[in-house]
Amino acid sequence: MAKSLGYITDTTKVDAKANPLHKVTQKCANCLQFQGKATDKQAVCNLFPGKDVLGAGWCKVWVQKPGT
Repeated sequence: MAKSLGYITDTTKVDAKANPLHKVTQKCANCLQFQGKATDKQAVCNLFPGKDVLGAGWCKVWVQKPGT
């Protein structure tokens, strides 16, 4: 599932051609789906039940977490 959502462990390495709306400020740590604090290196993601994602990561369904 991670592959189908374009999950990558480092937001700075996202393919800009394939993801033209991506911005380097978008990362798992400031996504609504990330269940940790913005400062956590990794935490559970609602999209990948039971799995941690890296705070520095990114995927195609990134949504800004309110207050970040």
